[in-house]
Amino acid sequence: MKKLFTTLVLVAIFTTAFAQSKPAAAKAKTTKASMSKAQAANGFIVKGFHLDLRIQVMTMDALRKFALKLKEAGMNTIIMEWEATYPFEKHPLIPNRYAYTKEEVVSFVKYCNGLGIDVIPLQQSFGHVEYILRNEKYKDLREDQKDYSQVCPLETAADEALFTDLFTELTTTHTSKYIHIGGDETYLLGHDEKCKLKAEKEGKSKLYTDYIKMLCNIVLKLGKTPVLWADIALKYPEAIKSLPKGTIFVDWNYGWDISHFGDHKKLMESGFEIWGSPSLRSNPDNYNLTDWEKHFNNIKDFLPAADQFGYKGIVMTSWSTSGIYNEVFESGSDVSEVYAIRHVYPLSGFNILVDAFTEAVKSKDPLNITDFITRYGASRFGFSKVQSQEFWKALKTTPYEVKQGEVKSPSPMTVKQLLDSNTVAVKSLYALNPVKNRKEFAHFRLMADIRNYYLRYQVIEKQVNQPEYGEAQKAEVLNGLKTLMALSKELDDRFKALNKGFLNPSEMEAENQIRNIKVYGLYDRLSRQK
Repeated sequence: MKKLFTTLVLVAIFTTAFAQSKPAAAKAKTTKASMSKAQAANGFIVKGFHLDLRIQVMTMDALRKFALKLKEAGMNTIIMEWEATYPFEKHPLIPNRYAYTKEEVVSFVKYCNGLGIDVIPLQQSFGHVEYILRNEKYKDLREDQKDYSQVCPLETAADEALFTDLFTELTTTHTSKYIHIGGDETYLLGHDEKCKLKAEKEGKSKLYTDYIKMLCNIVLKLGKTPVLWADIALKYPEAIKSLPKGTIFVDWNYGWDISHFGDHKKLMESGFEIWGSPSLRSNPDNYNLTDWEKHFNNIKDFLPAADQFGYKGIVMTSWSTSGIYNEVFESGSDVSEVYAIRHVYPLSGFNILVDAFTEAVKSKDPLNITDFITRYGASRFGFSKVQSQEFWKALKTTPYEVKQGEVKSPSPMTVKQLLDSNTVAVKSLYALNPVKNRKEFAHFRLMADIRNYYLRYQVIEKQVNQPEYGEAQKAEVLNGLKTLMALSKELDDRFKALNKGFLNPSEMEAENQIRNIKVYGLYDRLSRQK
């Protein structure tokens, strides 16, 4: 995979270079050679971290501590995806129960500015706006009346009025020259009848471009610079050139081919400033699985590629959820709640990846994962080289999903075999005894125990879905579920203890409930059967 990615990167670089005229190529070479010493040393001008507060809302104290950690590691930017935690005053239906006060937001931004960190607000303005469109007040802005994820780009006047209000409020609390408008994963483009007709006449790219251009112009009128995710622009490259000059694209790549979303060369030739973006929490991660090796490889491979492409910034994303929601309807048209699909372990457990990223940003060379793990184990936990490698081996053991009772592994594997493999990893983590930073190490043990709990449940679920399951197996299954229910209480308590002061108490209760819902639900159903 490493060789393939590196080859694709080099092919893209040389394809772009040779596509230019000789004078243009010479100019590019001169520009690169004349970069300031500071930029050459640091790799990127913008060195940032994205905080996703859609769920798992961090306390203000935790946010300040995290900002200080980033500053000490050499970062200069935080992109805040406040979502419903921002206290919009003109649109009071948008904030949720975890919303900060305006005073808290202003204080946080001031604190970060004092550290030399720029706080960029991210306001989703096209897709991923369930938390806005769920409200009746905004129903006419929906692209679909069942899927509330996206605004209709042809409701121009209403869309412009809403996002002018939201962007304007954000400028009253943020001093950054940037506003990130989102714009990713607009999968409903051309869905409703009006949009379908325009798409048939002018193409879906026209729907995207006209709407994004409108959003960018709002930002520009406020004296700010628009920033947006690059995936849809890559899908419709003909749209890129018509967007306002000064727009910044963020090319997010979590380990795939550089042209995964579309022709990467088109983006490189556009003349727009580009930032790169890897991730330390993303699909398929959830509460029961963290693909540690995938994220380390993402850092190792993508940062040097982004640097070679000449990207001006690098921003690590950290998704608390997938961004996809399930609407729970009270009737055929009234929604009572929206639930985030896929929850992951809180950012509190990912210091190792944060440190790997911040270290990699300081170097032009690819991250040496083995060397980093050895040094991290020694400095953070007092481990020997052998112990550090045992730690790494345990983290990356069989990171496979279970879908509908089937293990998604490279070679055939049963759920029971996956559980056995995880059990070995858990034992390895408990055999290691850190001499310092025990609380940080306790997060790794808890994540492994949660995965073990989940896989033990999966074995039971697989059993009860077999044709031969019947009354004879019922007592065994119920005893197994009782054992898990007792274990869940211990895991819940550990989760709350480790994340005290990091997440709100009521939020931790909700997270625990969601994580345990299948175990308790199956027990309730089977225990009532006679």
